[in-house]
Amino acid sequence: MLKTLIATLPRVLPRALLLAVLCAAPLAQAQTGSGRIGFVATERLMTESKMAKTADARIQAEFSKRQKVVEETVTRLKQMSEKFDGEAAGLSDVERTRRARELLNMDKDVQRMQREFQEDLMQRKNEERAAIATRAYKIIEQVAEQEKLDAVLAEAAWSSPRIDITDKILKLLDK
Repeated sequence: MLKTLIATLPRVLPRALLLAVLCAAPLAQAQTGSGRIGFVATERLMTESKMAKTADARIQAEFSKRQKVVEETVTRLKQMSEKFDGEAAGLSDVERTRRARELLNMDKDVQRMQREFQEDLMQRKNEERAAIATRAYKIIEQVAEQEKLDAVLAEAAWSSPRIDITDKILKLLDK
């Protein structure tokens, strides 16, 4: 449950922020008479910031050995399977059944290994993205207060470059 919550955090947070902004913006505008809105392209923060690039490099270094082991195991399984296919006609029924069972078990192990690798990799990426998102949202709040913005949108079908504060957030995030 906690893994699922952490995994969905980077995807859900911008939507929740957008919903809150959409609900609060008409009220704020009605009270103040005019509202100032900013826009942040959150995906850019997750890909272009130094923090994101450092996290990607760290994850790559952390998982490269494991990825190589998975790739080598897949290659070995393919080689064994091809060898079996070539020799199957000349084997006794007992030997053919034994080797087919070995290949089937090895295939299951390889699939499990690949699945676990992908799950661990995605969990690690989501953890890093959550850390970036947490820091970015604090910076967004600070910028919004400094520039006296009434709302900051995290997702939009379209936004004017005039209200886009993504570059400011990236600069502050990279400090």
